[in-house]
Amino acid sequence: MRVDPWSAGAVMIAVIVLAPLVAVVWFALTPSDNIWPHLLSTTLPRYLINTGVMMAGTGALTAVVGTLTAWLVVMYRFPGRGWLQWALLMPLAVPAYVGAYALVDFLDYAGPVQTGLRASFGWATSRDYWFPQIRTRGAAILVISAALYPYVYLLARAAFREQSGAGYEVARALGAGPVARFWRVGLPLARPAIAAGVAVVMMETVNDFGTVDYFAVQTLTTGIFSVWRQGGNLGGAAQIACVILSVIVILVGLEKVSRHRSRFAASARNVRPVTPVALTGAGRWIAALVCVLPVLAGFVLPVGVLASHALGAAQWAAPGLIAALLRTLAVCGVAAVLAVIGGVFMVYGTRLSGRALPRLLLPVTGLGYAAPGAVLALGILVPLAAFDNGLADMILAVTGRDPGLLLTGSAGVLVLAYVVRFFAIAQGAADAALGRVPASLPMAARSLGRTAGQTLRAVHLPLIGASIGSALLLTFVDAIKELPATLMLSSQDTLSTRVYAKASLENIAEAAPAALVICAVGLLAVILLARAHR
Repeated sequence: MRVDPWSAGAVMIAVIVLAPLVAVVWFALTPSDNIWPHLLSTTLPRYLINTGVMMAGTGALTAVVGTLTAWLVVMYRFPGRGWLQWALLMPLAVPAYVGAYALVDFLDYAGPVQTGLRASFGWATSRDYWFPQIRTRGAAILVISAALYPYVYLLARAAFREQSGAGYEVARALGAGPVARFWRVGLPLARPAIAAGVAVVMMETVNDFGTVDYFAVQTLTTGIFSVWRQGGNLGGAAQIACVILSVIVILVGLEKVSRHRSRFAASARNVRPVTPVALTGAGRWIAALVCVLPVLAGFVLPVGVLASHALGAAQWAAPGLIAALLRTLAVCGVAAVLAVIGGVFMVYGTRLSGRALPRLLLPVTGLGYAAPGAVLALGILVPLAAFDNGLADMILAVTGRDPGLLLTGSAGVLVLAYVVRFFAIAQGAADAALGRVPASLPMAARSLGRTAGQTLRAVHLPLIGASIGSALLLTFVDAIKELPATLMLSSQDTLSTRVYAKASLENIAEAAPAALVICAVGLLAVILLARAHR
């Protein structure tokens, strides 16, 4: 039977993306030193409880903030609404660990808040007054929620905008007030979108390492670092990673079940969009304040604190900053390009071949985005290191020269991790964009004698260029912000590891320039996202 190169290529890409997850499961099932009973009796319950509390806390808080702000900007007119509906997306530009460093610097004993209090009231030491503890689990929940609520806001806002204004007019005619219209009409219809956003927030909370590590909250992700890097136990780390994968699978399953059980229908005729109602009196200012506070907490405060430390030229001339910047841009740029090329090839090859295996593997490749970076790093580094050592031994035997670690000792392993981690972004964008191309256009090209590759270049790529460009930028930005995988795989400084290393040493001034660059690149992605959702 003739092998279809497009189908074979799609399967090969899927194997590369899924291999790290398979490796983690294999390590967990075949540990050289089984510490599972020890984990169950000692640290695992604490990891599970802290992770569960973090997920529940961030999920609940982001659901409230994201849904309420989306409802206000869609349903009402108030001062600043025009710019606030886009400003509410800006915290996506600030990684949660950067927000954690900024918050501690702002509220710590030597920070401006406590310094101002001591100066105002004449207090000499911390024993003269009470101030809440900053590095706590509750503070970690607040920081992560401030960074991640835009996921819920974006989906809830789209859901509210797509609803028919006629339903609200009927509810208003029947005497339903603003609260009743929200609970009985708006919220039930938007619940699937809100649930999807909360599921993403919870998955990102499980993935977080920088924030929980800085606040000394022991979660499943920090457990992987402790058991593998400090304890040297690969099997135990893999077993904790499998617990994380189980949590992620449960979250994805619950989100899909919640959408599957929901059935909503709208008339295709005479659908009137929602007309915002002008608020009057104190209500208009309260609505504006509710929408301003998340922007202040998630974007203005961290960026302002970082900017105050990065005003001098000395911080920007710190040794290693330029090298970390160039290395980050190169690695993340290559990873973004490879992810987009792989995503387009896989989706196009699957659609072209029509084979069952590529169609089955296509949705599964999105699991890499759901899996935390620490889990993927575990599944990438160990098999690749074994291959690398074998390759080095073979070259040494043949040439008499030791080449060292060619893959794990280079930036290539980091590129592979980023491609696997964010492949779902490129694949999803390619799938959606190719699905919008009219079938008649490629059929016409093929009838004129164009090959599949020529049709892709001449017909599809010009039509999907904007979507591919968006996927390229979003993949690039997410790779720059990725911390757990970068810490575990990179022996050289990148922007994210530089921020982590300097902030861990309480040197926020040297961490500020790298953190500001990350936020600036993230802000570009947010602007692109805002334009796409106008």
